[in-house]
Amino acid sequence: MSIFKKLGWYFKLEWRTYLFGLLGLLLTAILAIIPPRMIGLIVDAIHGHQLTLKTLLVQLGILAIAAIGQYGSRYMWRTAIWGAAANLEKTLRQRLFKHYMNMDQTFYQQYRTGDLMARATNDLQAIQRVAGGGILQFADSIITGGTTLIAMMTLVNWRLTLIAVLPFPLLAVMAFYLGQKINLAFRDSQAAFSRLNNKAQESITGVKVIKSLGQEQADIDDFNQQIDRTIEINRRVNRLDAMFDPITTLIIGLAYVATIVMGGSLVVHHVISIGNLVTFITYLSMMIWPIFAVGMLFNTMERGNASYDRVMRLINEHSQVVDLTDGVVSRPAGDLRFNLQGFGYPDATTLTLKNVQFNLKAGQTLGIVGRVGAGKTTVMRLLLRQFEHYQGQIDFGETNILDYKLDAYLPAIGYVPQDSFLFSESVRDNIAFAKPEATQAEIEQAVDLAGLTEQIANFEQGYETLVGEQGVSLSGGQRQRLAIARALLIQPELLILDDALSAVDAETESHILGNLHQLRTNKTTIIAAHRLSSVMQADEIIVLDHGEVTERGTHDELMAQKGWYRQMFDRQALEMKVREATDEK
Repeated sequence: MSIFKKLGWYFKLEWRTYLFGLLGLLLTAILAIIPPRMIGLIVDAIHGHQLTLKTLLVQLGILAIAAIGQYGSRYMWRTAIWGAAANLEKTLRQRLFKHYMNMDQTFYQQYRTGDLMARATNDLQAIQRVAGGGILQFADSIITGGTTLIAMMTLVNWRLTLIAVLPFPLLAVMAFYLGQKINLAFRDSQAAFSRLNNKAQESITGVKVIKSLGQEQADIDDFNQQIDRTIEINRRVNRLDAMFDPITTLIIGLAYVATIVMGGSLVVHHVISIGNLVTFITYLSMMIWPIFAVGMLFNTMERGNASYDRVMRLINEHSQVVDLTDGVVSRPAGDLRFNLQGFGYPDATTLTLKNVQFNLKAGQTLGIVGRVGAGKTTVMRLLLRQFEHYQGQIDFGETNILDYKLDAYLPAIGYVPQDSFLFSESVRDNIAFAKPEATQAEIEQAVDLAGLTEQIANFEQGYETLVGEQGVSLSGGQRQRLAIARALLIQPELLILDDALSAVDAETESHILGNLHQLRTNKTTIIAAHRLSSVMQADEIIVLDHGEVTERGTHDELMAQKGWYRQMFDRQALEMKVREATDEK
């Protein structure tokens, strides 16, 4: 019963709806008592040769009225209980999705996508069944069972009733014992489904890599092994679940045996009539559903309880990124000061960044270069407030970035990672995602700045061209430029390009950087890149190595230092010459 307590907040919220549904169940149970009684009276009248046409028509009329009444009362409880259950699923889905949107990077590093999807689908459906089928099973087993028992005792014979229901306590013992085992088994089942869901999601997402490496069969074998493990775990759940119905059927069979033996004796001794025995047997058949409902109830509750705990474990997770209720609501603008003494990722044993400082005046451009894993992307993540626990301070416009409201701070930043995510929508919708109210002229201006105008003009449907899932119909360079256009559309105070030009050619890169230099004279830009040509025109360039700044200066100053920057620039220049010579051949 603990799941009902856990959902108590919702039952209190929707108590009127559930009260209306319970009233419908009560009316249905009361009206259901009438037909067996009428049948018994007709049987007695036939047995006593006293049945007349008038009596038959009256009793048939009562049966018709009861049937119509049951139709209306069933409509009452179905719309109320199932409607409230659907509303609970809607409420939890919205709450869970909002929670997903508010959580930080640490959360998504801890939980895999397939697991999160499983909790948002299977687990929520199991909880919904508690608020719908669970309430029905619980209330109807009491209401229908209770009213039927009262009818059996008052309208037929109380001694016969006591004998007939004597096997019923066995059901409670069985349900309690099996319910505990099902709870544990279903937890394992849901966890196995999460793993299988995650495997399918990863395989579908990475199908290009799988095919390019010729690992289709290996991945299929791995998936089949996951299926076998999941099926084996679910077999245990099904074995336990399957024990409910046979035991319930056995209990009902014992009740019928007791009824036939005891009822037959009472008829022979003229304690009850043959019509009363028929009525009693009909009432006993009506007890089958309440008995089955009790067995189903424990199953539903244990499944819902396991799923509710899994969902609430997610919802109770707290983001490490704190959005102050009284934070600064003005749009950040002005100089950017980055003064970091140290930062390490959660659960990491070493610092990722150490003693990284730079100051940028509004309108300046900073270039960040270094080897893979040097810490370039980490700098971007801190600027985006994906992590907030660090030693030092970052100021934007004379204000610590942690003091801004997220809704005021983040819209002032245009961020373009190397692998930008595109939605399965049109080119126009993807560009206007951050600014849905943007005009066509604004969109075209952003597209021109990103050097994508000619490409879109060549698309058969232009701006209405669907890009496919994650931009599958576009090339790498087109995806990057579309993401740049999306970032430029909001005219950000701070534009961050995290190796966002790696898939475009040198000519396009020069065109885009030239546009940014001309039109962002009063706005700040940070470019992290492996290709040093992307940062040559920056006002300052810093070289990171193992999270520390090892070189700093303009392009000319760094070339004069003859350090890592000079060596890498010369190497890339040589590679470019070799590539050009090869192309000429």
